[in-house]
Amino acid sequence: MKCFSIAPVALLSLAAACSTQEGGQAHDPHADASADKSVESTSPAGERQTDAAINTQLRPYENDVVYPDGWVDPLLYIEGQLCQHLRLIHEDRNGGLWFGTNVYGVMHFDGDSLQYLDINPGLGKGGIRGGIHEDPSGTLWFGASTGLVSYDGKAFALLTAADGLPDNDIWSMLLDKAGMLWIGTAAGLCRYDGQNFTPFPFPKGQVQDTTTYHGYDRVTALLEDRQGRLWIGTDGFGLTRWDGKDFDIWTMDDGLQGHVISGFLEDREGNIWISTMYGGISRWDGQAFRHFSKEGLVEGQEVGSLYEDRDGSIWFAVENVGVYRFDGDAFELFAYGENGLNTNGVLSIHRDTQDRFWFGAWGGLFRFDGQEFTAVTREGPWAP
Repeated sequence: MKCFSIAPVALLSLAAACSTQEGGQAHDPHADASADKSVESTSPAGERQTDAAINTQLRPYENDVVYPDGWVDPLLYIEGQLCQHLRLIHEDRNGGLWFGTNVYGVMHFDGDSLQYLDINPGLGKGGIRGGIHEDPSGTLWFGASTGLVSYDGKAFALLTAADGLPDNDIWSMLLDKAGMLWIGTAAGLCRYDGQNFTPFPFPKGQVQDTTTYHGYDRVTALLEDRQGRLWIGTDGFGLTRWDGKDFDIWTMDDGLQGHVISGFLEDREGNIWISTMYGGISRWDGQAFRHFSKEGLVEGQEVGSLYEDRDGSIWFAVENVGVYRFDGDAFELFAYGENGLNTNGVLSIHRDTQDRFWFGAWGGLFRFDGQEFTAVTREGPWAP
């Protein structure tokens, strides 16, 4: 582990997004989004987008998944499949489920019906993969491949590189305890305080001949631990941790299992689980890494979708292998091709307040009853 020190960086509250914050006039991207006004936003190319392109377009599921411009996804392979890749699952404060997809924007299940909400169709078929967060005011924030999208319950608004983002391609997000929104893009990390984007440069590991999955400056994963420290995952340069003053860096020379980080999870014991694209999965106990993949306890190398269940079990997915559950003593594998798991790539895991267990994947959405996986189509199963 290598340590660096810099002057402290002040953390600002997300004043515009959090109704509990006081003072200041922060930029509200929804302020003018009323029915009798034409809403404009600047696209990455500089074109002005009107409210017809920016506001929500609701449409029911029809016979085929068809994008508004008439494009049909050629890779749908499960009859009635909801989408090609379901990358993110978020349950809002009202129990509604939000699903981030590769090319179909956001899907929303309100308990009665499924709606496809097309975010900024004029900007192309962007994926929602960087994260979904809900702030104290109830505004939802989506990390998209076309920028930072917010939804106040009435309309979507888009912020892009023209507004100060380092890059429109968002890969990770974090809403920290102070209300600051951290955004990891293909071109680095920044913070958004509700008014301005502030770049957050950080030191990366010194790695020779690194293998990068997407790009050298991509920030792949973010975590705030219980001590308030920020964990930053990189694409080929290991991980960096910031405690508000000093930076600590780990690479494979320091015991890390891989340089391309795909995810973090802090479990209820305070351990940090780290998944990678090429090195499997490990756990940091505050002193050392334990490499479950290197020990042969976990098959495969491309790991993601870290999730802790309410009973403390740790779940994660391994590309072309299946889904693992760790109960604290042993790993149980739900193998690809067995128990109804007919997808080789699980991308998100969530157990909701109604005790429904959801798995988002290549192939759409799946339900898990403890033993078997069932593909969710437009007919469900939705009910508990």
